[in-house]
Amino acid sequence: MALTMENYSYPHPSILSLGFREMAYSRYFYSFIALLVYTIIVLCNCSVIITVVLYKSLHEPMYIFISILCINGLYGSSSFFPSLFVDLVFKIDSISYTGCVIQVFCIHTFLGCEMTILTVMAYDRYVCICNPLRYNNIMTLTSVAKLVVSAWMYTIVLVSIHIVLTIRLPICDRVILKIYCDNWSIVRLSCVDTTVNNGFGLFIASTFIALMPILIICSYVQILKVCMRSSKDFRAKALQTCTPHIITITNYACNLLFELLMYRFIPTEFPYELRMVMSVQLLVGPPIINPLIYGLKLKEIRMRIGQLYHFQSSKVEDNKL
Repeated sequence: MALTMENYSYPHPSILSLGFREMAYSRYFYSFIALLVYTIIVLCNCSVIITVVLYKSLHEPMYIFISILCINGLYGSSSFFPSLFVDLVFKIDSISYTGCVIQVFCIHTFLGCEMTILTVMAYDRYVCICNPLRYNNIMTLTSVAKLVVSAWMYTIVLVSIHIVLTIRLPICDRVILKIYCDNWSIVRLSCVDTTVNNGFGLFIASTFIALMPILIICSYVQILKVCMRSSKDFRAKALQTCTPHIITITNYACNLLFELLMYRFIPTEFPYELRMVMSVQLLVGPPIINPLIYGLKLKEIRMRIGQLYHFQSSKVEDNKL
């Protein structure tokens, strides 16, 4: 769907038409899928979060970071799926400019925090494996809190500056290509020079798809060196704790890179259905994959989740009796 620039600009309170009009013919099917996916995301992530909160044996940095990752997944999916469900059911194909900007902030902070939290988790694994005797002194609860706050604030500050640069632009069209708002979609509607926005956008992208992965790779290079000099049992334990993180970061980085390249260079050359699927994969993949990988791969969490649901089932049976 190509954009046609007009010779006039819309004031900021104008309505931006969303790109899911072609979904209207089967909107109830898509709304059911959206509700189902969101329900799965909530159940999976809440299971991990509640398990970490309830069991004191899981009150360790690694499990705290996993629960923060799940909270971020809930935050990101909640900024998209409820509104998508309502829009499809009630045939709403537009959103106010203010609402669009708010959704941009939520989605971009979710995506950015996903990467910063994964980077912090790589540092945690580095300290645990490379400096095991100092781990408890370095990764205290205070340190964990500082790392989490820093991961969030780093993203929030960058995204806020990016949005400030965007809202100063006049809007000369109303149709965006995606079924949700992101910063690039709004900037693309402007009919004035967007060099500053594009430059700052590339700077942010480079920090999240280049700098952060480099820091993660450096952590794992050091971990690999230690593992090569260690016993077989030590390597097996290190692999068990690092594998979920490696899978998560690889999946997320590849999806993020693909998303950036596809929509910046060839946004309209893909079929509509494929474009819609790829536009939401970043909002669906991490919130589902993260709790499943950590909940199934890490024995401690898997065991505690099983105990939690067994306990709840036992309570239901007792109430029936």
